[in-house]
Amino acid sequence: MATQSFDIALIQLGNVTSSKEKNLQHAREMVAKAAAGDGSFKPRVVVLPECFNSPYGVKYFPEYAEKIGFKNDQPYDVEKGESESVKMLSSVAKETGVWLIGGSIPERDTSDDKVLYNTSTIYSPEGKLVGIHRKVHLFDIDIPGKITFQESKVLTGGSQLTQIDTDVGRLGVGICYDVRFPELAMVAARQGCAAMIYPGAFNLTTGPLHWELLARGRAVDNQIYIAMCSPARDTSADYHAWGHSMLVDPLGKVVAEADENERIVYARIGMTLSLSHSPFILG
Repeated sequence: MATQSFDIALIQLGNVTSSKEKNLQHAREMVAKAAAGDGSFKPRVVVLPECFNSPYGVKYFPEYAEKIGFKNDQPYDVEKGESESVKMLSSVAKETGVWLIGGSIPERDTSDDKVLYNTSTIYSPEGKLVGIHRKVHLFDIDIPGKITFQESKVLTGGSQLTQIDTDVGRLGVGICYDVRFPELAMVAARQGCAAMIYPGAFNLTTGPLHWELLARGRAVDNQIYIAMCSPARDTSADYHAWGHSMLVDPLGKVVAEADENERIVYARIGMTLSLSHSPFILG
C-alpha cells in the first residue's frame, strides 16, 4: 500500500520520429513539464509510455536497441554506461526530483548482441537507476484483415517480476501485454504494492476491446491502483496506438483518462480509497 498519498503523471507521448535524438529531447521536455505539475497536482511519480525513444515495430527494435547492463545486485554507474536513453532519463529524474518510470526502450544484451528485450528502466529522484523490467509476455497477434504483429521474432521475454520500493510506497511495473496475465498484479498486491504501472501500446483493434477492461479487472481483482501509459496515436506511423492513458482505482473506477492525443494525465493515488477522485487532463 502507499505510505502516503501521492500524485502521478502519465505522459501520453506523441511526435515520435525516426530520430532518436529528437525523441529523447522531446521526452525530456515532457518529463520536465509533467514533473512541474499544473497547480492542482504535483507529481511524485512520472511515467513514460512503451518504446518512447523509437518507432514501435519489430523492424525498428534492432536499430534502436541500447546496451544497459543493469544487474539487481550490483551498483550501476549511469555515466559509464553505453545507453544514451538511460543517461537522459537519469539526468531528468535528478533534475526534477521525481521517481521516473522510463516507459520502455529496446535493450540489447551486453553478453549477446543477438538478444534483445523490451525494457523499462526506473529511476530515483537522485537520478539513480534502481531497477529494470524486461517485458515478460511478448506481443504476438494475427487477426486476419486487421493486425499482425510478432515481437517474438526479434525479442526475448524477461523472466522476473519487478517491484520498486520508493518513499511513497512500493510500486510494481509491467509492460503492455504483461497486463493480460493476472499473476504479475496478483503477486505485486500480495507483496504490498500500492499500484501496478504498465507502459503499453495497445492498438486500434485490441485497445477498444480490452485496454480499459484489463486495467479495471487487474485493479478490482487485487484492490490496488492500475496505471496504463500509452503513446499518443499517430495515424501516419506504421503502428497506431490506442492512447487513452488512465489511472484506475482499487474499486475499478477510471479516475483519470486521456483521449488519443499527446497529453499529460494527472491523478492522485491515496493511502485509503476515496470516491472523490475526479479526472484532470492537461494538454
